[in-house]
Amino acid sequence: MKMKIEPLGARVLIRPLEDEQTFAGGRLVLPDTAKEKPQRGIIEAVGDEEEMTTDLAVGDKVIFPKYTGTEIRLDGVDYLIMDESDVLARIREE
Repeated sequence: MKMKIEPLGARVLIRPLEDEQTFAGGRLVLPDTAKEKPQRGIIEAVGDEEEMTTDLAVGDKVIFPKYTGTEIRLDGVDYLIMDESDVLARIREE
């Protein structure tokens, strides 16, 4: 049986992304000093839209602080549940 997580209130469910390390010719290079800073992830679910103060949506790539949210594992996948206010930024590709 497959389970589904639905965040309550103004919370979001985020699937963290692995740190990208792209080299010569790549789009993004992270120095070693940046690896302990904010993390990236994809929003997998959002809570009550009426309680949300931002327009975060499923599929948005976001940046969040390293030590925030509650870690959970479901069907072998790691997720974080956090308040929407803990999300620092949305990543948009141009």
